[in-house]
Amino acid sequence: MPSAPTSPAHVPVTDRPAHRDPNVLRWLGAYASSATGDNVYYLALSWAAVQAGTPAQAGLVTALSAVPRALLMLGGGVIADRFGPRRVLISSDTMRCVLVLAVAGLLLAGRPGLWPLAALALVFGVVDAVMMPALGALPTRITGRGQLARVHGMRGLVVRLASVVGAPLGGLGVALGGPAAAFGLAGLLFAASLPLLIALRVGDEPAKDTRARGTAWSDLADGLRYLRGHRVLRALIVVIALSDLGFVGPLNIGLTLLADERGWGAGGVGWVLAGFGTGAGAVSLLIGVRGRVPRAGLVLSVSGVAGAVAIAALAYVPHIAAAVAVALSIGLISGLNGVLCGALLQAGSDRAYVGRVTSVSTFFSLGLAPLTFPLTGAAIGLWGTGPVFTLSAAVSGLAGVYGLCSGPLRRAELPR
Repeated sequence: MPSAPTSPAHVPVTDRPAHRDPNVLRWLGAYASSATGDNVYYLALSWAAVQAGTPAQAGLVTALSAVPRALLMLGGGVIADRFGPRRVLISSDTMRCVLVLAVAGLLLAGRPGLWPLAALALVFGVVDAVMMPALGALPTRITGRGQLARVHGMRGLVVRLASVVGAPLGGLGVALGGPAAAFGLAGLLFAASLPLLIALRVGDEPAKDTRARGTAWSDLADGLRYLRGHRVLRALIVVIALSDLGFVGPLNIGLTLLADERGWGAGGVGWVLAGFGTGAGAVSLLIGVRGRVPRAGLVLSVSGVAGAVAIAALAYVPHIAAAVAVALSIGLISGLNGVLCGALLQAGSDRAYVGRVTSVSTFFSLGLAPLTFPLTGAAIGLWGTGPVFTLSAAVSGLAGVYGLCSGPLRRAELPR
């Protein structure tokens, strides 16, 4: 079947080094602006909710996004494959921009209460469910498969920088003009990503006979069958699920409770998180420069086991300096794992299914894994930090063991 004519927005991708490719750099700039806007938005939302209601109500508002995000994430993969990730991202950031600017206007006009904030959080969750699979699917459309590790390393570095820059920007907006100013700043950052996304050139669409067709349910079922029949991707999804389910609880609510137990205070939490972020950012930068990791499947599996040991060790270090050092090693290992998981997932996926494959991995990472927060907190209240961190580390370590036992994944390589 003849392919569709090539338009300025649809051109063949090349294996030009990603850090020298203007097209990749445009995507990276758009992603940086949008991710920084995310951090500003979440700070503005939490601050506005605290001012408008009780602490319990504020917590409920800030958690509302998680519900539609978890429920609709798999459907977001179908949308990304049907309409193309570039188009989905442009629509998503446009909607996010309009929403936060509208709420900023309401806050300037008066005190609208919690309901507009709750509605904003819910709609943001829906948009996130559509947007996140598209984010994961886009790299395969803008660069060659041999550059995917480098692209994911660059993306990981941008995530760290956006976290470092976004929170102070949001705080500055609140200090200068209240939550309305912070929401306005988030809207401007979302808007700034749009020209870059519009100028982005993506590879030709998959052939029509391999693209998503039929109903959304049949497309989703087709994607799940494809994933189930692919030995490397199937094993990789299991590794991602186990790793995240064992990792995010201790490194979020668990770390706060550990610092309280040790008497490190909020400053101690900040130092430990800084160590983690430094390690993750450093390895992202290294892979972004190097461009490839040999024997990626084996490295992923071995580092998964090593990371689990470091997570367990964090609960038993007595001093803050040692905790920062352990967190630095966790950041190095988890940053490496994140880059390798993303690159292997996309390199091994047929382009017609990348959105749906990405949505499954994101469902576990951002849909189910956060549900371990209350479980981790309750378990630490019953048994203490040591046993819970050790149990979580064992779950995370199973990811590495499973990877080592899976021959196809253990032998998986990134394209040259």
